[in-house]
Amino acid sequence: MAATGLSEIGIRLSQAYIQQLETKYGKQAGLRLRAWQNLINDLQGKSEQQKLKEVNDFFNQVRFLDDIVHWKQKDYWATPVEFLISNGGDCEDFSIAKYYTLKETGVDMSKLSIAYVKALKLNQAHMVLTYYESPNAIPVVLDNLIPEIKPANQRTDLLHVYSFNGDNLWLSKKGRRSTLVGTSDRLGPWVQLKSRLENKHVNVN
Repeated sequence: MAATGLSEIGIRLSQAYIQQLETKYGKQAGLRLRAWQNLINDLQGKSEQQKLKEVNDFFNQVRFLDDIVHWKQKDYWATPVEFLISNGGDCEDFSIAKYYTLKETGVDMSKLSIAYVKALKLNQAHMVLTYYESPNAIPVVLDNLIPEIKPANQRTDLLHVYSFNGDNLWLSKKGRRSTLVGTSDRLGPWVQLKSRLENKHVNVN
């Protein structure tokens, strides 16, 4: 995958930039990006519960595709723009897109964690987004596997291992942050993702 040379301006995209991407990647890519930007605008001022529902519903429409099939890599964490342009990704791409979108709508980062879990029924590693209404609350889980947003203690099919956000990395226990073990910069794919965002690179086949 080669960088396109086009610029991603944070999570907010100008109409001119979306037009550039549409010219390169097609009309449907442009429609998805505009729908995303409209969602961000429409959610300003709404309740956090409404933001969670609408963001979860929006991204769960995107196709699930394995990294090897989609990105020709064993493990690739896509930016939200890459995810929407290509209309596909795996669990971490859903979680990352929801995380950045909710942040952009005004949800405080301290309430959000991307959680690495084991999906017990599938017997495989998985990733979801968790939201804490308050620091000691049981978080709710935004998951691409099911449409409903449920409290972590009702998701007995998920075994939580660790979680992270833009600042911190925690071990998880019973669906909640447990022990702070450092910063999220210990996670190589997360560092690479943030670098692509900061350096305004879009990598799409």
